[in-house]
Amino acid sequence: MSSDEELVDVRDAHRFDEAALLAYLEAQLPGFGGGPLRVRQFEGGQSNPTYLLETPAAQYVLRKQPPGELLRGAHRVDREHRIITALRDSAVPVPQTHVLCDDPSVIGTAFFVMEYVQGRLYRSPRLTDLSLADRGAVYRDAARVLAALHAVDHQAAGLGDFGRPDQYFERQVGLWTRQYEAARTEDIQSMDRLATWLADNVPTDDATSIAHGDARLENMMLDPTEPRVVALLDWELSTIGHPLADVAWFCLAYHNDSPWAETLHDVDVDALGIPNEEEFLTEYCRHSGRGQVHAWHFYVAFAHFRMASILQGVYARGLQGNASSSRALEIGPWVPKYADGGWAIAQRGG
Repeated sequence: MSSDEELVDVRDAHRFDEAALLAYLEAQLPGFGGGPLRVRQFEGGQSNPTYLLETPAAQYVLRKQPPGELLRGAHRVDREHRIITALRDSAVPVPQTHVLCDDPSVIGTAFFVMEYVQGRLYRSPRLTDLSLADRGAVYRDAARVLAALHAVDHQAAGLGDFGRPDQYFERQVGLWTRQYEAARTEDIQSMDRLATWLADNVPTDDATSIAHGDARLENMMLDPTEPRVVALLDWELSTIGHPLADVAWFCLAYHNDSPWAETLHDVDVDALGIPNEEEFLTEYCRHSGRGQVHAWHFYVAFAHFRMASILQGVYARGLQGNASSSRALEIGPWVPKYADGGWAIAQRGG
C-alpha cells in the first residue's frame, strides 16, 4: 500500500497486543502462516490507523479504529470493509478483503485485514518523479476511475442500505456542521457563514451514486511502472451520495495549499503536463457521460467546508492525544484557511 519511506514504528498511542493479533489471524485467515509477525505503521493516515503486517509467508494491511473516545458515526472500519468487498468484482480497482473483526477484546478496537497491493503512492499531486506524459496519463486515469465508481449500480452491488439515496448535500452540510461543532475549539466566522450559505444554496441536481468520500490522488495506488490506478484506497467516508462531491474533492488540490503535502495551488500545471481543473472535469464528464456541470462553485465550496470540518476533528483529536498523525497539533491554523477559501468561492460564484 505504500513505500518504505511512509512506514514508521508503531506510535505509542497506537500500540496493541501483536501476539493476540497473530493468534487471531492464524485461526481466522487461511494461509496467514506462523510468526514471527512484524508490524509497522503507515504515517499518512489521519483517521483510522493503518499498519503493514509482515510474516515469512505474506504481507497484509490492517486498518483499525483509533483508541479513545470517538465521534458518533466516525471511524467505521466495518463500512470500509463492506464497500471494498462489494466492489471487488466491479471495474473499480480495490484490494481484496480478508477478515473483519468487530470484537474489541482482540486488539482493543474493531479492525479489518486486506490485501497488500504493490504499487506507488504519491503524497504530492504534482507527480514530479514522473514524466510529463505519465503525469497527464495518471490524471486521465483518475478521472476514469472516479467515473467507473459512480457508474456502479449500488443496489445490484448489495449496497442499497449503505446510505440514503436523496438530499445528499442537505444531509452532508448538516453532518459536517455537527462534526465541526462537536470538535470546535474557537470561533471561525467564515465557517459559520459558509455553513449557512451551503444550506441555502443546494443545487437541484440530485444525482445518486456511490461516493468514495476522500477521492484524492494520494488515495490512488499507481501501478509499479505504468501510469494507471491499480487500487482506490481509504473508504472510511464512503456512502451513497452525489458523484460531483467526489470530483470537487479531488479538485481541492487546485484551490488550496495543504498541511500535509504539496498541491497544485498557484502552480503552472500546463508546465507539469497535468490537466487544469476544467480539463480534468471535462475528462471526468467524458467518461461518465455527464453533460455540462452547473453550480460548480457550490461543489467546490462544499469541499472546502468539509475539509475544514475534518481538519478541525484531526486537530481536536491531537489535543486529546489520540490522533493518527504525529502532526495533528499543526493542523489548527489550516481550519480557517479552508473556511475562508470556501467562503470566497461561494461569494464569487460562477
